[in-house]
Amino acid sequence: MKQIAIVYYSESGNTLALAKAIKKGIEEVGSTAKLITAGIFSKDMLDSYDGFAFGCPAHGSENLEESTFEPMFNAVLPHLRGRNILLFGSYGWGDGQWMIEWAQNVANHGAIHAATPIIAMDYPEEEQVIQAFEAGKILGS
Repeated sequence: MKQIAIVYYSESGNTLALAKAIKKGIEEVGSTAKLITAGIFSKDMLDSYDGFAFGCPAHGSENLEESTFEPMFNAVLPHLRGRNILLFGSYGWGDGQWMIEWAQNVANHGAIHAATPIIAMDYPEEEQVIQAFEAGKILGS
């Protein structure tokens, strides 16, 4: 049984909805998942988990949220080499380019993408919830 941290930032509940679907998928395969807000997660917590789902909505001109999520993520990023991760988030404009760039940056640092990143425009529709659930199952296996 794996221990998975789902680290997220959500203002409107869109990204949190994806986090909850990922959690259900992880638990479906018998692993344990913990929802952790980005403001309390730190690199010191990395060794307590077997895998990670990081979720953040797009901000500004399709960037990670800058005051809470991005500083936390930049602190853990150098320590993700060889670790299984899943990225997810929501956006309200643009075409999702922020997720493509985020995923590439994580891969460049040696993290292992357990599944394709999950993105939803605004509140996740059933298709994105199912994708998040299935990705959670992969991450938790």
